[in-house]
Amino acid sequence: MTDFHTAQDLLPHIPDNLTIAQFMLDYQHDIRPTRNSQMPCIVDDKSGRIITFESLRSQTEDLANGLYLRYSIGSTFNFNPPYLPPSLVDYPLAIWAVHKLGGIVSFSNPQFKPDEVAYQLKTARVNYMVVHSSLLAVAMEATRLVGMPSNRIIILDEPPTRGPEFQSVPDLISHGRQKMRAFHERQLGTGEGKTKVALLCWSSGTTGKPKAVAIPHRALIANIIQMAVHQQVDKALAPCNRESRSYRPGDVALVLPFYHVAGLLIGLHLTVFCAMTVVVFPSFDFPSLLESIFRHRISHLILVPPMAINFWKHPAAQRYNFKNIKFVLIGAAPVSRDMQEKLGSIFPAAQIGQAYGLTEMTTTLSMVSGSQRRGPLGSGGRLLPGIQAKVIKPDGTLARYGERGELLVRGPGSALGYLHNVAATKETFRDGWVHTGDEVSITSDQEVFVFDRLKEMIKVKGFQVAPSELEDCLLSHPDVAEACVVGIPDDYCGEVPLAYVVLKAKVRDYSNCNPGAINQLTDSIMEHVNDRKTSYKHLSGGIRFVDEIPKNGSGKMLRRVLRQAATLGSFAQPESKKGKL
Repeated sequence: MTDFHTAQDLLPHIPDNLTIAQFMLDYQHDIRPTRNSQMPCIVDDKSGRIITFESLRSQTEDLANGLYLRYSIGSTFNFNPPYLPPSLVDYPLAIWAVHKLGGIVSFSNPQFKPDEVAYQLKTARVNYMVVHSSLLAVAMEATRLVGMPSNRIIILDEPPTRGPEFQSVPDLISHGRQKMRAFHERQLGTGEGKTKVALLCWSSGTTGKPKAVAIPHRALIANIIQMAVHQQVDKALAPCNRESRSYRPGDVALVLPFYHVAGLLIGLHLTVFCAMTVVVFPSFDFPSLLESIFRHRISHLILVPPMAINFWKHPAAQRYNFKNIKFVLIGAAPVSRDMQEKLGSIFPAAQIGQAYGLTEMTTTLSMVSGSQRRGPLGSGGRLLPGIQAKVIKPDGTLARYGERGELLVRGPGSALGYLHNVAATKETFRDGWVHTGDEVSITSDQEVFVFDRLKEMIKVKGFQVAPSELEDCLLSHPDVAEACVVGIPDDYCGEVPLAYVVLKAKVRDYSNCNPGAINQLTDSIMEHVNDRKTSYKHLSGGIRFVDEIPKNGSGKMLRRVLRQAATLGSFAQPESKKGKL
């Protein structure tokens, strides 16, 4: 029986009296590389706009001042804006300005429909929104649904036209720069960073609808330091040969969207901490991404599997040589051995590996380390320093090295729980451990291999999809009596949602007598879901009409039975049309 401990002594001091903004902009940690203050810090790929580190600091200060002057927001006010922009250079300015004012930041996917955003606004009890101008209509409808005044919407960019009631981030930066500093940035007391919430990120947990994960400032700081030590950023830990280091000052990274917690922590915070340059991409377009790799001399790629697949499947990739790429990290969803081997042949000079984690632990639990050129095939990386883990077998006993079971973890990056959801918090955060709901094994080298999810959540292109959310949507269709949604494997997306649907009796009788009725019902149900949910939540695995949903003695749907049945073809009538991603 084994508890898996990583080297605690490698973990340096983790400040517990700083906000994440203070840690990133004003604090020089012992292991942090020195940055040339005029070196590009963040680059907008589309416009070419460059922000240096000094400009990042000053504009964040100006924006905080502008927000305070315009909205009278102080450290006692719950300024909790969900962000709906793509990844743009002003994104970190807005995040850290809110933190300077003592506020909390939440995140929304820019693909979300108004009612999905409204659910988050209501759950997180949001006061203000920051949105890209292209998403203003979505934001206005979402605020209308929850009764929020539209003048609490702030535009992230400078739109061509806008109503007089809307302020923009550039306006607020300018206003804050012209006025004397009016706000007071309160210093946290000793230990306060462990409990003061910085971010609300969204997770389905082990079951149920998306929940707001409350992540405190110290957890964010801890995870950055853990990853930096793991990548041997500290010169005392790093190889003597500078060229062999994973993260070096001056390296250039192209990153995941910031609204995804992995993109936010690994793509933004870790790379800026390591004195690197971050190139932000407003939306994924693979041919443009290829051009950007060479235009900006990208050395680091932080990808999700659907993005990575393009490097050997897209015809445009055949025209390029990727010998200058030195680091490729895949996260948000598992990578197959075959995919990892293909990446190795495409990026011959690169260090390649995976990262694995969950929102409830801020983001990263394991990652390919700075001492490895290539992570073992199929591995989610080595446990970060400071992580304690154990694997519980189905019989309740502790697993040994290489044995499978549910992963339980704890460490300095643990979240506080789910906002306003005591029951779900007790289910996941139990006895000092975070129950991941993932079936894993851990080797004697601390390599984590992820095999399956014991929890209900479906992962599509790295995004979480809660079956219950889609089931509620299906049950609101007038012809649906019961529904159960499961994830099925997909080469491109990782998984896609498949719905088992029981029709109401009269509708079922009618469809049995009218051969064309099933196609009409399918189209109607698909349209019903597509109109209400963002594209990655569409039923791309299809709809299967069944007479009943299998349940256990207490009436709980047997999802694992249905998921297995999906691959075997049982419980299914001829499969209907599939949704599009």
